[in-house]
Amino acid sequence: MLRPYTILLLIFLPFCLFAQNPPDKPDAKLTQKLTDALRGFKGNAGVYVLNLKTGKTASINADTLFPTASTVKIPIMIGLFDKIRQGNISYGQEVVYKDSLHYDDGIVGSLKDGAKLPLSEVVMLMETVSDNTGSLWCQALAGGGTAINAWLDANGFSQTRVNSRTPGRQPFQKQYGWGQTTPRELASLLHYIRQGRAVSPDASDRMYRNLCRQYWDGDGLSQLPAEVKVACKNGAVNQSRSEVALVHAPHGDYVYCVMTKNQQDQSWTRDNEGFALLRTVSALLWQHFEPKSTFKPVAGYEKWW
Repeated sequence: MLRPYTILLLIFLPFCLFAQNPPDKPDAKLTQKLTDALRGFKGNAGVYVLNLKTGKTASINADTLFPTASTVKIPIMIGLFDKIRQGNISYGQEVVYKDSLHYDDGIVGSLKDGAKLPLSEVVMLMETVSDNTGSLWCQALAGGGTAINAWLDANGFSQTRVNSRTPGRQPFQKQYGWGQTTPRELASLLHYIRQGRAVSPDASDRMYRNLCRQYWDGDGLSQLPAEVKVACKNGAVNQSRSEVALVHAPHGDYVYCVMTKNQQDQSWTRDNEGFALLRTVSALLWQHFEPKSTFKPVAGYEKWW
């Protein structure tokens, strides 16, 4: 015999899942444009787009798993803020860098042993310049990948996982690297933060502000007017380039995610096929949602990267 709370769970669970993952309202015209843009890409690519004003979507391989690369730093930040919510640490507290934390020679990895700085600055470096040593430090302070993955699972993000330095995730790390996700789920996670649903409304607001400060703005962001506010995180490893963004466009906000894997082109120049795809999709979406915009990317921008 089912207990009362079990019956209630069975009744309301479908509604909860619907709220988290509403059914698609496909935008056929946009989907065709994206299909054309991805045609001929030498590797695997996936895209998910949601117009937050109309609810219309476009998806290509949107539920396929891809390496997160540095976009994993969004769930790491969420896990850290959840730890802060629990009272274990505070956002403004002073933390002490140790040489044992060193991963690479980014800003945090170049600090001297014993250097002190606010945790908030480490988080800023993780999201803004994508500092790897700082990110692994934040992952550890969040309780590690296991704790972060538990939050993701509890909040309905079943495909997004931290793999690196996470017990039991070694086979997945070998295949996907630091983390794994899908274009739909990563875009939904960014939207979740924007809605104020990640950890708490105030934590979501702080995280969203962090994501609106992006140093690496030479790809998708370069195809948008400088005055348009965008929350964004990108990532890149040899065979994969990714970007997730929520664009505050004049005629309605939209969120999208582009991810690649198994790229033949593993170069690290601006004309890499994956980087070029990020710019192509960003420009395509802007032109689709803002057809009367006269904005054109500044010529010669590539000289600055």
